[in-house]
Amino acid sequence: MNYNRKEILSYIIYGFILVLIFVFFIWCGQIDSIKKFLIKTESNLFDIRQSIVSGYKKPDTDIVILDVDDATYEYIMNKYGSWPISRDVWADVINNVSKVNAKYIIFDMLFLKPNLLNRKGDEKFADAVKKHKNVYISMSFDNYSEKIRKPPTIQDSVKLNVQQGDLEDNEFITYTNARVVMDELSKVTDNIGVINVTRDEDGIIRNITPIFKYKNDYYPHLSLLPALKMLNKDSVSIVNNNIVIDKNHIIPLDLNGSAIVNWYGKRGTYNHISLWETLDAIESNNKRFLNDNFANKIVYVGTSTTSLSDVKSTPLEKNLAGVEIHANFLNNILDNNFIKKISPLFDLLITTILSMFVGYCILKMHSVIKTFIFFILILITYSIISCILMAKYNIWVSLTIPYIAVIVTFITVYCEKYLLKAKDYEHTYKLAVTDGLTQLYNHRYFQEQMINFTDEFNKTGRIFSLVLIDIDFFKKFNDTYGHQSGDIVLKEVAETLKRNSRATDIVSRYGGEEMTIILPGATKEVAEMVANKLCEAVRNTEVILVNGDKVKVTISLGVATAGLNGNQAQEIISYSDKCLYKAKEQGRNQVVSEI
Repeated sequence: MNYNRKEILSYIIYGFILVLIFVFFIWCGQIDSIKKFLIKTESNLFDIRQSIVSGYKKPDTDIVILDVDDATYEYIMNKYGSWPISRDVWADVINNVSKVNAKYIIFDMLFLKPNLLNRKGDEKFADAVKKHKNVYISMSFDNYSEKIRKPPTIQDSVKLNVQQGDLEDNEFITYTNARVVMDELSKVTDNIGVINVTRDEDGIIRNITPIFKYKNDYYPHLSLLPALKMLNKDSVSIVNNNIVIDKNHIIPLDLNGSAIVNWYGKRGTYNHISLWETLDAIESNNKRFLNDNFANKIVYVGTSTTSLSDVKSTPLEKNLAGVEIHANFLNNILDNNFIKKISPLFDLLITTILSMFVGYCILKMHSVIKTFIFFILILITYSIISCILMAKYNIWVSLTIPYIAVIVTFITVYCEKYLLKAKDYEHTYKLAVTDGLTQLYNHRYFQEQMINFTDEFNKTGRIFSLVLIDIDFFKKFNDTYGHQSGDIVLKEVAETLKRNSRATDIVSRYGGEEMTIILPGATKEVAEMVANKLCEAVRNTEVILVNGDKVKVTISLGVATAGLNGNQAQEIISYSDKCLYKAKEQGRNQVVSEI
């Protein structure tokens, strides 16, 4: 093949341009804001691919969820008068579900302190756990100061046996404090696992930490325990940043010591059996119901009702019950189905080859239309290949950097080739942030803002407060007047909150009838004053329903302040939720800021 001097010079120029592009990318990677943008974009593209490939996965039908759902919460409040329910009820659940030969009963719930008003219930629960060796209980780790809680000593039998290898300490696996199970349980079982989950910066859970460090010892995730039991293993090894259970079950870890979860689907992926139906079946001795739903099943016990706040964002679902996340994790272990992200070096190699190929082909093409079609087909083809790799081989190849590199190459080469006569390129990134019904910010935006505000507080000390709001007796109101009237109440309360808030406040819909307000710069005293003002404003607002009736509603409010009630987003949310719960316990239509 003969090239004239002009063509050779062109190739040299374009090669130099490609080198400059990659030098530019490497430089950009050192800038924190750009790095965060690239990570966030790649994470969102991962979410899209997961939503595509999840349809081709088959979840384990032996995994079921014994669910404290909205109906169960209503049932419990009507029958028992409070949540949490007495632990002798859980003892009955364990005994009856075990009778039909359930394989495992795994509690995604914390049993931390004895019930001083019902010690017999605690004893009955502990006896049931002791009797049935297939029951697994939860604990959690945190980094609370010793002034708040003295770090407890955990019995040696709960520690994970790691035969070889080690993990480096980091914020995702290493903790300084713990919330352990009550003594009555720790004395009768070693089946105790950790239920901590960690969100990415955008508030979404994509990774699960399989092993945790506390006082230089290792402790297993709750779902790792039954997995080891099913695989007849009592230890693991850490080899080349992988947790090796056996040769067919290996958990690949990222640089933070976490495993990237391969999501099997949205809410309802696993069969949900409502707790209230189960309690009813136990009371009526309906053995057929118990056998049909729990025989030879792995039973996860947890909550999905938003009123108990155990809902989280995942790549496929904005509000997924935490218990389903743990079930997904177990499913990944048993199927050896975790996502493996290729190394940055391999990503760079793919990007280089792709960019050089695109640049060369554009140089050779003379038709503007064909050049543009070729460019689009390259992006589509690479996207399809990345989805196939994820679906068939669980491999995560980056899209963001190759996309950007190909686009920059296309624009640069095309502009050079046609003397800078090309369309301006604009990359748009939009994230829906508004709730369609109330026009408030949505749950995802709220979570992002909480992370931003807590980050700023931890860096600069700029204080803020959070108000968590719940419309009193909203479910009963819906049952009485209908969902259309319920929607009107939601919109009217939302409008009242916005109307009586400051311009800088961030008013969001948290889920269901719960709403939140982030108050930048507000101390606890200011937040209490604002919350009381909002409580009165809603109380005095007349709502006109679809049938023309005029009604008034009230709200309960829980207040938390950064620094006083936590330094991390989830700590502040949790504290405000406990205050809200106390406000409901004390009669509703009021503000509570202290537990």
